[in-house]
This record gives sequence, C-alpha cells and structure tokens, in this order.
Amino acid sequence: MPHTPRLTKSDWQRQLKALLPLYGHRNWIVVADSAYPAQSKPGIETIASGAGQLEVVRKVLDAVAVSRHVRANVYLDQELEFVPESDAPGVTKYRKQLAKLLSTASPIRLPHEQIIAKLDQVSQVFQVLIIKTELTIPYTSVFFELDCAYWSADAETKLRKAMHHDLLDA
Repeated sequence: MPHTPRLTKSDWQRQLKALLPLYGHRNWIVVADSAYPAQSKPGIETIASGAGQLEVVRKVLDAVAVSRHVRANVYLDQELEFVPESDAPGVTKYRKQLAKLLSTASPIRLPHEQIIAKLDQVSQVFQVLIIKTELTIPYTSVFFELDCAYWSADAETKLRKAMHHDLLDA
C-alpha cells in the first residue's frame, strides 16, 4: 500500500499559495475532516494538512480575500445542522465557531451528496484541491467554489442578452 507523506503546516500553506494564482472560476477548494476520502479522479488532488479545520478554513478565506482574480461561493453540508452533540462531541462548539468565521460569506447549505455530485462533475474538466484536516466530526467539510472576482453574474447575464439580441437582429 503506497504511503502518502504528511505535509507540514508550511507545506500545505505553500501549496495553497502556489495553486491559488493558477485557479480561476470553476475550480474548487475543499477543507475536509479527517475521514474525507481520497478520490480517484485525476482532477482532484488531496493533501493532508495536519492542521485544525477552522485554521485551514481561515487560511483559505484569507487567501481568497486578498486574491484579485477570484472570490468564493461557500457551501456547507446541510447535514451538519442535524448532527447531535451526543453522537459527535464538540459539534455544537464547532458550528458556532464556523458560523462566526463564515459570517460574511453567506454559505449555501446543500445535502452532502449534492455537493459531492457537483465536485464530481466539475473535476471532469477543472481542478479541485482537497485539504484534509485533523477534525473528527462528520459533515464539517467547507467547500469553496471559486468564481471570477472581476466579472459578476449580472454582467454575464447582460452580455448574453446583448449577444442574443445581436444574433436576432442579424
């Protein structure tokens, strides 16, 4: 069985810093709990950070925030809201800390399988980076869908309408 070397904190941060300028809209970064599986798709790269979940989420948020070319749509597993403290000690504290950390991000909550299906589809054409953490609470992954920071969805809609009207006029 091949052994995957454990990255140091500086290694995963260096890798994030190196990849973010290469990434653009449609790339994803996932901050995952320790049981998140390594996926076999060539478009998905998984690294082990050896760091805490909230620390990694903060670093990804900070890296995206200072990036001029991308912003992130944040997704959370809908199941997280229903995980009981009795089955996953620490989940209540984690939810509160995560909510505070993502207070300006307006996360989108979807069932886990829907988010995984999105990743599966995207990874057929675009790169996905999964950063595993030391957290041992289920349904705690934070999914960052990168989008263009300097071109809005409204601008794209207007462009497409103008193109459509131009084609009709031709």
